[in-house]
Amino acid sequence: MKKLEDNLYYSTQQEDMDLDVIFNFVKNSYWGTLRTYEEQKIALENSLNFGLFKDGNQIAYSRVMTDMVFFAYLLDVFVVESEQGKGYSKLLMDKILNDERMKDIDRWMLATKDAHSLYEKFGFELVKNPGKLMDKMSDRAKIIYE
Repeated sequence: MKKLEDNLYYSTQQEDMDLDVIFNFVKNSYWGTLRTYEEQKIALENSLNFGLFKDGNQIAYSRVMTDMVFFAYLLDVFVVESEQGKGYSKLLMDKILNDERMKDIDRWMLATKDAHSLYEKFGFELVKNPGKLMDKMSDRAKIIYE
């Protein structure tokens, strides 16, 4: 973990992430209601992880799926409810986008229902040519994303 302030730390190490905190937040979000604990564990193990920790507790999280050159997909971004409104989502986004391993990625993508204004601050915008994009969704994904 890297110290950011007296009681605030940042980590990209998988072993630092608190799977219970992550699963409980995501399970109660609009995008993660159908996930199981085991699925969230597998997702964490197969992604790059980013977390903020305050007083020894995880307060924010996100993960990224990427090839480290051309494409990255941002997922599961959250700040625990008791710490929202304090700038932690912006701090986490800054850390992710400036991570040495990914700062030159050509294309970032994400899906959000309600946080457009946060991501716009970091250069994200609505897809200019959505007609070029395609997706394939399971029946479970259709429940969440359609």
